[in-house]
Amino acid sequence: MTQTSHPSQTSPPTNATLPAPTAEEIASMDAWWRANNYLTIGQIYLQDNALLREPLRPEHIKPRLLGHWGTSPGLSFVYTHLSRVIRHTGQQTIYLTGPGHGGPALVAAGYLEGTYSETYPKIPRDADGVRRLFRQFSAPGGIPSHVSVTTPGSIHEGGELGYVLMHAFGAVMDNPDLLALAVVGDGEAETGPLEGSWKGISFLNPRRDGAVLPVLHLNGAKIAGPTVLGRKDPAEVRSLLEGHGYEVFEVEGDDLPGMHERFAETLATAYARIRGIQTEARADGWVLARRPRWPLIVLRTPKGWTGPDEVDGVKVTGTWRAHQVPLSGVRDNPEHLAQLESWMRSYRPEELFDESGAPDQTVLQANPEGDLRMSASPHANGGVLTKDLDLPDFRDFARDVPSPATVREESTRALGELMRELYVRNPTTFRLFSPDETNSNRVGAVFDVSDRMTAERVTDDDVQLSHEGRVMEVLSEHNCHGWLEGYNLTGRHGLFATYEAFAMVSASMTVQHSKWLQEANRLDWRAEVPSLNILLTSTAWRNDHNGFSHQGPGLIQTVLNAKGDVSRIYLPPDANCLLSVADHCFRSRNYVNLVVIDKQPQPQWLTIDEAVEHCARGAGVWDWAGNDDGDRDPDIVLACAGDVVTMEVVAAGQILRERLPQLRVRVVNVVDLMSLPRERSHPHGMDDVRFGELFTDHVDVVFAFHGYHGAIHQLVHGRPDADRFHVRGFSEEGTTTTPFDMVVRNEVDRYHLVIDAINNAGRQVRGSSELKQWCESQLAKHTAYIVEHLEDMPEVRDWVMTTVVED
Repeated sequence: MTQTSHPSQTSPPTNATLPAPTAEEIASMDAWWRANNYLTIGQIYLQDNALLREPLRPEHIKPRLLGHWGTSPGLSFVYTHLSRVIRHTGQQTIYLTGPGHGGPALVAAGYLEGTYSETYPKIPRDADGVRRLFRQFSAPGGIPSHVSVTTPGSIHEGGELGYVLMHAFGAVMDNPDLLALAVVGDGEAETGPLEGSWKGISFLNPRRDGAVLPVLHLNGAKIAGPTVLGRKDPAEVRSLLEGHGYEVFEVEGDDLPGMHERFAETLATAYARIRGIQTEARADGWVLARRPRWPLIVLRTPKGWTGPDEVDGVKVTGTWRAHQVPLSGVRDNPEHLAQLESWMRSYRPEELFDESGAPDQTVLQANPEGDLRMSASPHANGGVLTKDLDLPDFRDFARDVPSPATVREESTRALGELMRELYVRNPTTFRLFSPDETNSNRVGAVFDVSDRMTAERVTDDDVQLSHEGRVMEVLSEHNCHGWLEGYNLTGRHGLFATYEAFAMVSASMTVQHSKWLQEANRLDWRAEVPSLNILLTSTAWRNDHNGFSHQGPGLIQTVLNAKGDVSRIYLPPDANCLLSVADHCFRSRNYVNLVVIDKQPQPQWLTIDEAVEHCARGAGVWDWAGNDDGDRDPDIVLACAGDVVTMEVVAAGQILRERLPQLRVRVVNVVDLMSLPRERSHPHGMDDVRFGELFTDHVDVVFAFHGYHGAIHQLVHGRPDADRFHVRGFSEEGTTTTPFDMVVRNEVDRYHLVIDAINNAGRQVRGSSELKQWCESQLAKHTAYIVEHLEDMPEVRDWVMTTVVED
């Protein structure tokens, strides 16, 4: 391969703070790298004879060979060089691996640094510990093959590609002393989320934020073929990255020790650039005149570097064949077994591990000390750094509700006011992340105290946009979600607010984060981190003007399927309930909190004290909305979860009270969706007694739900006579139409609910048929009215409660 090392600009380099590596340092780093490569291969292949103290035999090989070799030597090469920077500077650093299936390399790094044995004492740094390290990898009862939550030093799993830069940028926001080095694999670079995440430097302020150093690792191949960037002309790749605003440095080769020397020099120069930018920014009187040109390194090494060049006469190193397990037949093929042994012995393990099996002193010299070891960084176990938010009393933002439905407000404005105070009280530990929708979602009160952030130029036409802002807006759900994840996992708090339908863009990230938290809960050394808080607004039921594309409540179903120890779903019906829920979410740890409420004007139902009690119980009977006297079972239960459908249920209850008063109707509102399942299914689940108090054990329930109807059936499975629950929800109907027509099209409007109540009531009462006919005539009237008048009927549009049952 050609051997190059040059910056993309001709400006003179800033003086590096690091000296050139000595021969002793290079020898130590090379020993560390060889030891890491050896441990990586051993994890993939060996179950015994871990240090090759005897000839390799088939019984020493694992029955199943799983893992990824191709990216691993490059990952460990960068790791040991970054450790040298840390040793010389004391820089707090975390290491994020986009090629997450290079897991064995990062597990080996933690083992060589000693952190792994400190975290898992059953795997000591001796011969038996190496054996245990190997046996656990990709094995039952062991660890997965990627850089998972079980890996000390990791905040980025990487099993699903595309998010490494987002997590890195989120980690350094409001974290001025942290450097996040993010290795971007060239396969990962093909993903849409990664392509959008280069823009992170447009949102960093070097005075208050840390730095991200991307290393684009181009080894040319993915699992079964070449990569796009690996095959592009290097000049095109450089132009692409320079276009994003980076100062690009390139290192290429496979020669040793030349690669050590060139990469050490390049990394030192990149680090000096970073420190120069930060030093200038943190001087008195500094003003961000233009976005800094942050450094980026393109590293080109062969796929599977130092591995077998050919297998069975076919080229392996430098091709896609090195991606996973280069020698797959070692148990049954003596030639493969011999080649594996020769490959492993090429690292000279007898020089790397002493008689006891511990890493040799030459290897250990390459490690930083204490918390400066990247596998021991407290920033990668952010719960140990987490401080509780300084929270105001949410009651200070409560809405005055003299009686139910006498006030209409945009409920999310109350949340915006609460977050405005959070920004004031927590200037370095709370941020809002939203895809250009902060004002649209009615939480724009935060702009009273903070602008939007940009590091790009600001013009006179811009409003509430500045270099000092801390409200994060970018038109990428992936970036917003990923930034918040990185922010949370390093110990800070926040909220991701987005339109409901387009939360599905990043739904896979929600799933992956849920899985991370679920696994973290099983590790006593992982300190709890602030919860991932997601607000969904501009919901399916009030996106009538945007059309069918904006109608999709699918994230509820996604979070619903996560384990109960991490999943929380709230559907507050009004502003005061939203405030109570938000206060709980901002205090919580290790959850995914999904809060769904629309931004349009809506009836306000409960006083703040009533809301607090209602949210604490998760669900409750709204006596004033029904005519159930409580002394005997009702004839029908009308239940609701979600703001718009709550209004329809209360309106249906009013129609039944006024027009069919002899039918006993109970109205139940559910704010905590996870209160519906049984106790054994979710920590918030109601016991049987409480469930019976709300829904009885035998009366039919007409349930109006914000999302897909199957969710409620899933949640009440196992409850007494679960088939008595008749659920109406979003059924994929709707387009550009009126607000009420949206609920009509999905048959969750007040008139359909009244008909359902009559049809499923425990007894038929006089006047039922006439009321059903009236409801059908109202539906026909509605259909004609909106076509002629382009708005809903006055009795719907201006509906207020006219009958309230007093205590």
